Amino acid sequence: RRERQRFVDKNGRCNVQHGNLGGETSRYLSDLFTTLVDLKWRWNLLIFLLTYTVAWLVMASMWWGIAYLRGDLHRAHGDTYSPCVANVYNFPSAFLFFVETEATIGYGHRYITERCPEGILLFLFQSLLGSVVDAFLIGCMFIKMSQPKKRAETLMFSRAAVISQRDAKLCLMFRVGNLRNSHMVSAQIRCKLIKSRQTPEGEFLPLDQCELDVGFGTGADQLFLVSPLTICHEINSESPFFSLSQRSLRSEQFEIVVILEGIVETTGMTCQARTSYTEDEVLWGHRFLPVMSLEDGFFRVDYSQFHATFEVPTPPYSVKE
Repeated sequence: RRERQRFVDKNGRCNVQHGNLGGETSRYLSDLFTTLVDLKWRWNLLIFLLTYTVAWLVMASMWWGIAYLRGDLHRAHGDTYSPCVANVYNFPSAFLFFVETEATIGYGHRYITERCPEGILLFLFQSLLGSVVDAFLIGCMFIKMSQPKKRAETLMFSRAAVISQRDAKLCLMFRVGNLRNSHMVSAQIRCKLIKSRQTPEGEFLPLDQCELDVGFGTGADQLFLVSPLTICHEINSESPFFSLSQRSLRSEQFEIVVILEGIVETTGMTCQARTSYTEDEVLWGHRFLPVMSLEDGFFRVDYSQFHATFEVPTPPYSVKE
């Protein structure tokens, strides 16, 4: 078995990196919300903490600046003198007043007086700014936590694909399964053949994508995924594997990308799981072992045999031959 660079890893991660974007990086800033959602968790938490810390310090400094300019920091607050904010004598007390106002805690010891119009305007600005920051950051964190990426990890694909006969037709097959009891609503599967080729005009197409028919015309690509299913691609005259034989499989270089999409029943969000099979992971003349058995009143799935295959008599010739 030879190792080579994959276009899509077995876990579904695409091995594609974008470089030399130049001025196109501004597009990420124009869609800032999606950019934050796509970031890793450590960067999201860092941005979350820095945004609130900087906003708190800036707003607390503005409250302290009002008290400083009015001379409230060095005067006794009582019946003879009405400050802008009662009981604010230094920056820590101004910071505590801001936090109490922002978090609507309101201990009652510090409060705005009616003789401070600049404080009232700052209070209104703080309320609007706080609502915007909370909606943006908390919404971003909620969307990131509710993403169905982890749900895709409970969707299984067989480690290898097989080629053998089914109903007297040569077929490429692989197996998919759902580990959870919750169903995937409107589950649909698609396959792409990734292979470099050269056109008759001499143009070289690296990683050219070609669709593999897994029952689009018959509706077999619409899955009722309550038990492991074997997905079948019939190799016929319209298939890219029309000329593929057991001998030529050893010298071929291609990758089959499988994409399984569906709606998570519990959350209603769309989930996508991906995997791929290289030519080394396609077994000629094999078939998957059965995993279903009938027990007392229910069907049992034995996932220990999910990836197991066994050899069956299969002609070594291509469909074309």
